[in-house]
Amino acid sequence: MADHQEASVTLPSDPASVSAARRYVAGVLAEWGLPDEADTADTVRLIVSELATNAVQHTFGQSPTFTVDVRLERDERLRIGVTDSHPRWPQRLPAAVQQDNGRGMVIIRWLTAECGGRLSVTPTKEGGKTVWIALPWTAPVQS
Repeated sequence: MADHQEASVTLPSDPASVSAARRYVAGVLAEWGLPDEADTADTVRLIVSELATNAVQHTFGQSPTFTVDVRLERDERLRIGVTDSHPRWPQRLPAAVQQDNGRGMVIIRWLTAECGGRLSVTPTKEGGKTVWIALPWTAPVQS
């Protein structure tokens, strides 16, 4: 395998882009050898849906687009990042506040940890942020 494989797509901050992001990532992972029916594929689709939904809903119109980066690194870790240009970082909300909204990051953190991965947030040069998840890659590596 090369040092890494990567793919990226930039989408408008529109609710319809959530399913487009999910389909894009699923397609890339299938090309890289992760079967669509694998448990990991389902988990990744849910995580991408939550990350994309956050990028659309919580940027309050201040991020006209968001970008999804997918990387398969030499150390056999899958990294997925969703970048938007809004400066506000994800907040941990108290459970009492999280009735029907605000649970996305809780779900993302739980799913990521359940898969043996980790979550991080990094600033962008433009003043926004990227929410990254890193998961162990469980499929055979395709070149």
